[in-house]
Amino acid sequence: MARTDDELRALLADLETDLVERKESASATDKIAQAICAYANDLPAHGHSGVVFVGATDDGLPAGIEVTDGLLLRLANIRDTGKILPLPQMRVARLDVDGQHVAVVEVEPSLSPPVRYEGRVWIRVGPRRAIASADEERRLSERRRSADLTFDARPLTGVRLDDLDLALFEREYLPASLPADVIEENQRTVVERLAALRLATLDGVPTAAGVLLLAVEPVRHLPGAYLQFLRVDGESLDDPVLDEKALNGPVPTLLRQLDELLTLNIHTAVEIGTEATDVRRPDYPLRALQQIARNAILHRNYEATASPVRLTWYRDRIEVFSPGGPYGTVTAENFGRSGVTDYRNPVLAEAMRSLGYVQRFGAGLEIARKASTANGNPQPEFDVDGAYVGVTLRRAP
Repeated sequence: MARTDDELRALLADLETDLVERKESASATDKIAQAICAYANDLPAHGHSGVVFVGATDDGLPAGIEVTDGLLLRLANIRDTGKILPLPQMRVARLDVDGQHVAVVEVEPSLSPPVRYEGRVWIRVGPRRAIASADEERRLSERRRSADLTFDARPLTGVRLDDLDLALFEREYLPASLPADVIEENQRTVVERLAALRLATLDGVPTAAGVLLLAVEPVRHLPGAYLQFLRVDGESLDDPVLDEKALNGPVPTLLRQLDELLTLNIHTAVEIGTEATDVRRPDYPLRALQQIARNAILHRNYEATASPVRLTWYRDRIEVFSPGGPYGTVTAENFGRSGVTDYRNPVLAEAMRSLGYVQRFGAGLEIARKASTANGNPQPEFDVDGAYVGVTLRRAP
């Protein structure tokens, strides 16, 4: 629960608490991010939010900086760069202190620790920050409460480690998720490494995210975990089918297959002018298609459904349908609005960010819009209800 302004002023003045950090300016972005990570981990188990005051001296007084809307936006954006994973729950606000302003970054304890900043688990040890030891990380992992976890972080009954491609984990996922020196320093078992990344429990039971990312056959355990591709020679499903494929396998493999398939199906025309002015223009921008399809895979509902993501390529348009309606703070009314985002599958979001398929959280649809405009395509059209999300991208004239 967010603290009141009076509670925040009392915290700012209290020099003894380990729930407060003070920064005179916002220039030390790394240290602010480390503090956010440490408060999200809440190793002492306070169960209360930790606060970073930006524009405050060590004595708890305002430093006299101008707390503009731009500064608050910069602080809020620290969360969405993808460097702090899983995403912390935090708020940013302006606090009045004796007629001057201080920026407040308030961070709630995570329900799914450990939280990492650039692959490292930061914790609060009394008045200072530190990188967690292997034992401290284990304590954080054991603190998770299954009932509070999102579906992708829950263990799947009946699935075993033998069902996962552990070579893929060691070869591709682990190096993409953690710095090399962290991997080398922490001589842990495979189970402990999987558990630290929320892909299995410490008892060795794979989570839904572990199945999606590493299972040899994810559809055996999550029947809808694939993408159905259909290319039609016309403008309706009654027209002849040119191509049909089911893309499955672990998410890293599926996403590579998807990129190849999109590239093969995009048609590039050459507009003839003089030799210096010939223009090559694809009928669809690859980047827009990638963002729309990746969003469908990331944000869909994998629980209690056998429905796949469907990508249907007509002569005049492409339609992408994703099972599951809007989630959390996203509604049918605000869907697609800049800055409005939430994550049904935060562990999968973390993985896709680590693997390079998400550039910045919450930016996918905006990237698709800009790519469409630059290529001469109409803006993407959204069809949203409680059971699915549909996106239509129309062919460039």
